[in-house]
Amino acid sequence: MAGAPVTAASRLDTLTSWHADWSGVRVAVLGLSVTGFSVADTVAELGAEVLVLTENADEEYATLLPVIGAALHLGPLDALPAALTDFAPDVVIASPGFSPRHPVIEAVRDAGIALWGDVELAWRVRDKVLRADGTPAEWVLVTGTNGKTTTTRLAATMLVEGGLRAAPCGNIGVPVLDAVRDPLGFDVLVVELSSHQLWYLGLQSGPEPLSPHAAVCLNLADDHLEWHGSFEAYRDAKAVVYRHTKAACVYNKADAATLRMVEEAEVVEGARAIGFDLGVPGPSDLGVVDGILVDRAFLEERRTSALELTTVADLAARDLAAPHVVANILAASALARSLDVAPAAIRTALENFTLDPHRIQVVGRAGGVVWVDDSKATNPHAAASSLAAYPGAIWVVGGLLKGVDIGELVATRGGRAKAVVVIGVDRTAIVAAFQRHAPEVPLIEVDHAQTESVMARAVQAAGEVARDGDVVLLAPAAASFDQFASYADRGNKFAAAVKDWIERNAGGGSHPDTPGDTSGH
Repeated sequence: MAGAPVTAASRLDTLTSWHADWSGVRVAVLGLSVTGFSVADTVAELGAEVLVLTENADEEYATLLPVIGAALHLGPLDALPAALTDFAPDVVIASPGFSPRHPVIEAVRDAGIALWGDVELAWRVRDKVLRADGTPAEWVLVTGTNGKTTTTRLAATMLVEGGLRAAPCGNIGVPVLDAVRDPLGFDVLVVELSSHQLWYLGLQSGPEPLSPHAAVCLNLADDHLEWHGSFEAYRDAKAVVYRHTKAACVYNKADAATLRMVEEAEVVEGARAIGFDLGVPGPSDLGVVDGILVDRAFLEERRTSALELTTVADLAARDLAAPHVVANILAASALARSLDVAPAAIRTALENFTLDPHRIQVVGRAGGVVWVDDSKATNPHAAASSLAAYPGAIWVVGGLLKGVDIGELVATRGGRAKAVVVIGVDRTAIVAAFQRHAPEVPLIEVDHAQTESVMARAVQAAGEVARDGDVVLLAPAAASFDQFASYADRGNKFAAAVKDWIERNAGGGSHPDTPGDTSGH
């Protein structure tokens, strides 16, 4: 009697290992950025038939595709292209920039074609390089509206200091597929996941779903609403991070939404909920007691004892004591402790840790004024954390708001600013929010027509207001793409403008008698 016919779906269910038979599987890859190329390179190496579809192709990647044996379709993707239909893919693997409402994504789902993200593929082939005991690396997942990259780097640094081979990867810049295929192998992968990647992971239906050792959602606030369509959809995507967690679901006690995610998640039996915040910790939490960061979760006597990790004073000596950074340190410590990293190793890791550029980075000091670059604060939630760390700052704000209402941020934080310098092509919403919620705060607009010199003009405006003891804080609460190539480009231009301002006004403090004065009085 003949067996059941092999369908595309049934064959895909067998592809749960690097060593499975991927030959002849037709894989369409949407997008050719860093992630898209890592997908194409992986499935080509596995022996699949690969077609990459993209509207724009980096010349380097486009040149490499025929070398690895993949075909390229370059053209509009505002509708389902004939090239994709003719290819008849068994599975489509989309780069995370393709939203659920993208016409090609909608067409693929309507046609019943399997749709993966790069993270699902990486999980399926995670056994390419094994640990000494013959098992794949453990995965630790990190997401949240803000603090993802800092926490991912912190956790990886702590794990390495604890003697484990660990690597930060995912949305942090190194595709998870590149980490999985690294021939040296790892004990732990600390995977930063965006809400976009988690939405695709939420579609996972194979026989072996991703099951991390530990996971954290650091916080939740409005962001990427234009991609997800609603806050509820954004929240549901973030919640995927906790699915099938084996050991520790780490959540933010100061953010009730993250606790609800843990309570609603389907996890492996025995997984623990581990809380963190800046208050006194309970018996399954990490927190702060009398200026000491402590662990009351990962020790036998947790109802009566705590383990010291570090102190706020020690963190302050390394510019790591801003409240939101301390919270990230506690979250990362919980992840590391779930893998038995000793408190002493965590303490040592923190002694050598520095924040990424453009994350509350001091870029200048002169005339008693401190200039701080937090260009990575690309949404109101991140900017609120920055403003909490520097109350009364001269606030440089503005850019592409991504559909988010900035009114609440201005109402809760804006009134404490000494002055506000507004940048961005469209400044209407921010100006209106200050007129409504904080009309007493001096406000200076920087005309968008001066895009090339916008940051120089913003720094000059802030410098003319600043006096001894002030902080000038770039915390835009918005994306950068209306006037800059990236948040890093925005931060770099801010730092360069600050350096130029200080040099031009050397000897005269940060507030020359005449704007633009270069006399060095």
